[in-house]
Amino acid sequence: MLLAELSRRARVLPIYIRNGLRWEKAELYWLRRFLASIRRASIAPLALLDLPMQDVYGHHWSIAGRIGGRMSGPVPGRHSNDREVYLPGRNIILLTKAVLLCQQAGIRRIALAPLGRNPFPDSRAVFFRQMEQTFAAGIRWRGRILTPYRTLTKPQVIRKGLSLGLPLHLTFSCLQPKGRRHCGRCNKCEERRRAFRAVGVINKVAR
Repeated sequence: MLLAELSRRARVLPIYIRNGLRWEKAELYWLRRFLASIRRASIAPLALLDLPMQDVYGHHWSIAGRIGGRMSGPVPGRHSNDREVYLPGRNIILLTKAVLLCQQAGIRRIALAPLGRNPFPDSRAVFFRQMEQTFAAGIRWRGRILTPYRTLTKPQVIRKGLSLGLPLHLTFSCLQPKGRRHCGRCNKCEERRRAFRAVGVINKVAR
């Protein structure tokens, strides 16, 4: 959504960083379909980076399968609290790799889309400002980290997508996909259902 909006007024480089999480293959498939659908000259080819986190996250629920002899924990279900989907250091991990790429490419603006009700410490305005200072001191990146959706709710973002005529059926948000499909039972699937219901439209699910 943010990518499509920004590409209307600037050239944008989409970046996807693989950490070895259970939903990444499905998420990347639908991202590529979304990009192909909106196809614009202002959107550069997708930059695909790798930063494996299995050795750090261990048997965390975000890692699929058996790690070090133990199965990964249960995925937060539809009735779970939003705080249960926390991934330790998620934005630190993503920003570090992305900013290093941006520095090499001469890019001085990087945008993320945390929403207004995000309860995690690495989604606060003060965190992003401090990260800008850290990158300036550590690698001399004199850029800005933009978070234009930080005051919005998910229903508001969906309304924005509808107003822009975006293919919302090609968007994906699921913690334990069945192949390339939403599982329909996890925290993120329920959050998606509630958001579409709030704007009075049928949940548009990738097919």
